[in-house]
Amino acid sequence: MRRRLIALLKTRGRNVFAAQKDADVLLAPGRADSAEAMCSPKSESFREDASMEHIYCRGALTELLKYGPKDLHAAAKTFNPPRVLILIIPGNPGVVGFYKTFMWTLYQAFNRQYPVWSIGHAGHCAPPDSMDMVEDASVMEEDVFGLNGQIEHKLAFLSEHVPRDTHLVLVGHSIGCYIILQIMKRNPELKVIKSVLLFPVIERMACSPQGQVMTPVLCRLRYAVYLPAFLLSLLPEKLKAGLVQLALRNVYSLDTTMIPATVSLINVDCIGNAMYMGSQEMSLVLERDNSTIRQHLNKLIFYYGATDHWCPVQYYCDMRRDFPEGDIRLCERGLRHAFVLDAGEEMANMTTEWIRDDLRRLKQ
Repeated sequence: MRRRLIALLKTRGRNVFAAQKDADVLLAPGRADSAEAMCSPKSESFREDASMEHIYCRGALTELLKYGPKDLHAAAKTFNPPRVLILIIPGNPGVVGFYKTFMWTLYQAFNRQYPVWSIGHAGHCAPPDSMDMVEDASVMEEDVFGLNGQIEHKLAFLSEHVPRDTHLVLVGHSIGCYIILQIMKRNPELKVIKSVLLFPVIERMACSPQGQVMTPVLCRLRYAVYLPAFLLSLLPEKLKAGLVQLALRNVYSLDTTMIPATVSLINVDCIGNAMYMGSQEMSLVLERDNSTIRQHLNKLIFYYGATDHWCPVQYYCDMRRDFPEGDIRLCERGLRHAFVLDAGEEMANMTTEWIRDDLRRLKQ
């Protein structure tokens, strides 16, 4: 028994050591900005074109990832201003870095004509040295990190940072789809051309197979995660990257931009905010908002997963039954709910084809 235990410890140690060595390669200076060095030939363009920003929105720290113009109000004063913004609303955790490959592919697909932005969820990023998680302590009274606060956070961002006459293509993932429906409901004056809802978590969340597992964790046990999260946050960045790589080792075609994005999430405040938002999702995402869906049905595309434990196939069947005229699709490619792990480019290519005609008509 003792020999087996020693052998097991040696094996585990070798795995972590190997993962840290790989992480050294991914995060070493001069290695093409960490994991992107191994991502693809496109990695050079990733670095040239992507802009990562941190701002306060509704008083909460917010991370932005942008391809194309960085300031649409300034761009609107130029000779040929952009008329369209493609805006990504992430799932939970709302880390914009998860969508880098997806966004880059969309940006390239339209020959860089349209800016592609993503707004992270409030408080789902570690503060830079010059900033705090909130601009002022009074922000906490508004519950900006809760689900409703996150919806108002996106509405405030659109109001402050996007000119009123800009046409919008909204792309949501997971709970981001619920947020998009609420955005369209609460501000019907927005010029939304199309909303693409990927693996849409818009109803009966706690009743889904994954919801039944995660509800007790998020609603009753989440505080038990804070201490391990805090201890992990103290580790050196290279060791964090090694552990992330080890955790994702079974993802066959892992997009290596996932590694720095996941490392950025290893922060007790980020994890706490994400879990708090998730606990509210379980109690608030109940009945499907059929009224809003019916009102905007011609602008909506739903894409359900065939093996998705957050929104099972039965939810797809119910949608098809209730909205037979809607554009409601079921994945036939075997993509997972967390498609960003290994299929960001593939998903972006599909999204491009779905919205191409709408953008072409806008030019006429």
